[in-house]
Amino acid sequence: MTNVTRVGFIGLGIMGQPMALNVLRAGYPLTVWNRTPEKAKPLLAEGATWADSPAEVARASEIIITIVGDTPDVEEVILGPQGIIHGARPGAVVIDMSTISPHATMRIAARLAEQGIDMLDAPVSGGDIGAREGTLSIMVGGKPEVFERCLPLFRAMGKRITHVGPNGAGQFTKLVNQIIVVGNTLAMAEGLVFAAKAGLDLERVLEAVSAGAAGSWMLTHRGPQIIEGDFRPGFTVRLQQKDVRLVLEAAREMSVPLPGTSLIHQLYHAVEARGLHEEGNHALVKALEWLAGVEARKRSGEQS
Repeated sequence: MTNVTRVGFIGLGIMGQPMALNVLRAGYPLTVWNRTPEKAKPLLAEGATWADSPAEVARASEIIITIVGDTPDVEEVILGPQGIIHGARPGAVVIDMSTISPHATMRIAARLAEQGIDMLDAPVSGGDIGAREGTLSIMVGGKPEVFERCLPLFRAMGKRITHVGPNGAGQFTKLVNQIIVVGNTLAMAEGLVFAAKAGLDLERVLEAVSAGAAGSWMLTHRGPQIIEGDFRPGFTVRLQQKDVRLVLEAAREMSVPLPGTSLIHQLYHAVEARGLHEEGNHALVKALEWLAGVEARKRSGEQS
């Protein structure tokens, strides 16, 4: 399969570009499209082919991957006037790796099925680091036989690939992931602000707690960035807020109380109010720093 399946890739942002590069480097003939064409240059330099629309990507591909910003973006690139549905042939597979509404996912899958096109919802976790290194966690909803067909392709992008149920289940599982991620982010932020207020050496604090029960991916990868004052995005505040909004919308529909997640949504609003939408999602710590009147940074003069 690796040498014969033609793949399309739509969405070449922080996550999509390195994921597409991993697909290309795994030997798949790749056709790409992005709203901002300049982001395709690294892929074109390595042999990918440019298409002028999502529909054109679909005409050239057997499996088409999308990873774009939000539910309306996915609906546009799949079902819009120049969307995948107008170029894909019966038997093609659309894999949406964005994080969007589970209910919208099920509607899109039903529309594609009317044209004989299968769909998998396969959102990812692991941030830009996982995207670059090909170690993403991928949670997949859709038909089991379609999942098996696409599994070798998923292995070019991820390390933990799990079929979690029918269409929509991948997106619901990703929302579970995001509830836990933002909870971990808040816990890390509160801990670091507490340590800073106590006058502790934050690097030593991280060393002390990371290997114990408090350890987490978030603490290991984003804790050092916070204390260095590095808020470059692996995943932006804007996109994190979009995901939390999706969580709260789904929770409201199911009458599930999520008090902690609701609080985090409001704290991120405080960060957004300062115009910090495009900083990394670990910038949540800044809302707590403003409340506590302290910054969780290395002491002046400390060396890395």
